Amino acid sequence: MSDIKVEPELGVKETGPSSIRFPMLTSTNYTVWAMRMKIALKVNKVWEAIDPGNKTEEKNNLAIVLMFQSIPEALTLQVGDLNTAKAVWDAVKARHVGAERVREARLQTLMVEFDRLKMKEEDKIDAFVGKLSEISSKSASLGEVIEEAKLVKKFLKSLPRRKYIHIFASLEQVLNLNTTSFEDIVGRLKAYEERICEDDEDQQDDQGKLMYANSESQQSGYNGYSGNKSNRGRGGRSG
Repeated sequence: MSDIKVEPELGVKETGPSSIRFPMLTSTNYTVWAMRMKIALKVNKVWEAIDPGNKTEEKNNLAIVLMFQSIPEALTLQVGDLNTAKAVWDAVKARHVGAERVREARLQTLMVEFDRLKMKEEDKIDAFVGKLSEISSKSASLGEVIEEAKLVKKFLKSLPRRKYIHIFASLEQVLNLNTTSFEDIVGRLKAYEERICEDDEDQQDDQGKLMYANSESQQSGYNGYSGNKSNRGRGGRSG
């Protein structure tokens, strides 16, 4: 009787780290890379090897392997001798964010940009919120988190007064700006923006109708005046 060979089953879906795509670090995308990489490491339950710095060998090694898959070969050669995931993460960050002095200079520049940022009359809420969020994300990547209450107050104070004075005054009276979320404020302002845009369109339609009516009235009066003048002229010649 011949031996029976058991063939491995095919088509089994792989799970775990190999099924997750990791971002590749470039010379210009460190901020986005760090955000995506953090989530990917959390999904694989090894972020704690970096923050706060869990030294469990299994998690530490897995975190290092995943990071090595996401950085260029030249950078891997520079950090490959480091023994912990936290050391690798900090080394990559240092090479892209810069030394402490450079980091502080970049933070200072961001804060100046944050303080000077104002919403123009023609700007949309989404566009301005995007600018605030971009500064906030860059600041966080440099180690300085802008508190939500500060974002809320900055957002409201940057609104064009003539356009948003009524909603601004109402929000100050009914909400505690120290505890209201940034998303809540943005949602309320977007709803108000849509409403005033609709009112502006209705007003423009009314003005257009009024101008058209005035034009028709003037044209009618001109024709009537011309007709009377013509009749008087013919009457004078017949006399």
